[in-house]
Amino acid sequence: MEEKKDYRAELFYEPRNGYDGLSPAGREAMDAYCEQYKRYLDSSRTEREAVRNAVSLAEEAGFVEFRPGMELAPGSKIYCSNRGKALMLAIIGRRPLAEGAVITAAHVDCPRLDLKQLPLYEDSELAFFKTHYYGGIKKYQWTAIPLELHGTVVLKDGEAIDVVIGRDKDEPVFTVSDLLPHLAGEQMSKKLGEAVKGEALNLLIGSAPYADEGKDRVKLAAMAILNSRYGITEADLISAELYAVPAFDVRDLGLDRSLIGGYGHDDRVCAFAELRALFDIEGAPARTAVCILADKEETGSDGVSGMKSAAFEWFMRKLCLADGSELDDCFAHSVCISADVTAAFDPNYPDVSEKRNAARLNYGVGLHKFTGARGKSGTNDAPAELVARMRRILDENGVQWQMCELGKVDQGGGGTVAMYMGNRNIDTIDAGVPVLSMHAPYEVVAKYDCYMTYKTMLAAYTSLD
Repeated sequence: MEEKKDYRAELFYEPRNGYDGLSPAGREAMDAYCEQYKRYLDSSRTEREAVRNAVSLAEEAGFVEFRPGMELAPGSKIYCSNRGKALMLAIIGRRPLAEGAVITAAHVDCPRLDLKQLPLYEDSELAFFKTHYYGGIKKYQWTAIPLELHGTVVLKDGEAIDVVIGRDKDEPVFTVSDLLPHLAGEQMSKKLGEAVKGEALNLLIGSAPYADEGKDRVKLAAMAILNSRYGITEADLISAELYAVPAFDVRDLGLDRSLIGGYGHDDRVCAFAELRALFDIEGAPARTAVCILADKEETGSDGVSGMKSAAFEWFMRKLCLADGSELDDCFAHSVCISADVTAAFDPNYPDVSEKRNAARLNYGVGLHKFTGARGKSGTNDAPAELVARMRRILDENGVQWQMCELGKVDQGGGGTVAMYMGNRNIDTIDAGVPVLSMHAPYEVVAKYDCYMTYKTMLAAYTSLD
């Protein structure tokens, strides 16, 4: 009798939980990678800190700062910091750049509360900083939690002074106060998006008055502390970039330690995957491998450090000049992985997701053919040929992946830097880690998915030829 074929296994696409195929050695490698990532995330609370830490890691891995006109050869490792807020790195490949590069692009800015340029004031003998929220947030989530202050103050003479208050355990933290439930009847009757106003996100920074007479004594006391510690005046805050970020340590989450909780997974979890994969390339890759850590993605990628900036073209053009290639030819033959997170299916909120096409924790890296909102507005929409190439190289490299989309068709949506790379005539696809509680002060990712995203970036660098 002819043996019956298993048509179900042969013809159906059935994703599976990654732990069902994870070996003890794979588990050990995953845990080691995630410990490295946790250390990076814990010390990278702003885009400046993320770039600074990335440069330090790059130099340890043998990268040197790029200078236009410097001699480059296959295997050369270079980096270029864009104003300390974005970073581009490359390992020069064996083939000329006219044949294209393999590019990965993540962002290192995250939702937060930015201090206004005239932030300091006193009201009812309490001192506050006025803030302007950055990126898409649920404003009510930023009240009644501990916050740290990070950033840079630039003096008129150009000296830059780094400010960090609240990271060390013996330092004070800050908060945005909220109404007690006993008096919040009117507040709680409002829609969530209206219950807390943006102008009410004021950072409480002190209450003890300065020991003299006159008005604004609490404000004066707060400013005196800042002056004593950093040598700055209130006028110096005009030329400052200071951010209030959650004062939560990055921690293992869950009894089984399979998850990581922390602030800034979106999108530093993909940024670190790119970095680590770039560092782990052995020798000179066939194609030049380029890693981008961009700024300003959460506000539309505009500005000198965003992905729309000509800084990227400047960097790539200089590399092309070194081997006599044309930038247009390079872009036309390049491939980009837009490395950004996606929404993980949350059984507590099932109605916003279409379950067949939603990313799931522990099912591997999430691939997006398209992102955007509703009728694919604001999307790159990767060519089917590129999707097929990604399927092939990920399967060949033992990477578990899942196809997904960001919520139901009419629910909302979101974007990444993919469209800006696609607009440059670069074939681009989105790939990244599924996240629970995205854009909240405390986000959650699965270790397995973090590790598979790293393996995706390494496979792209070494196999997308």
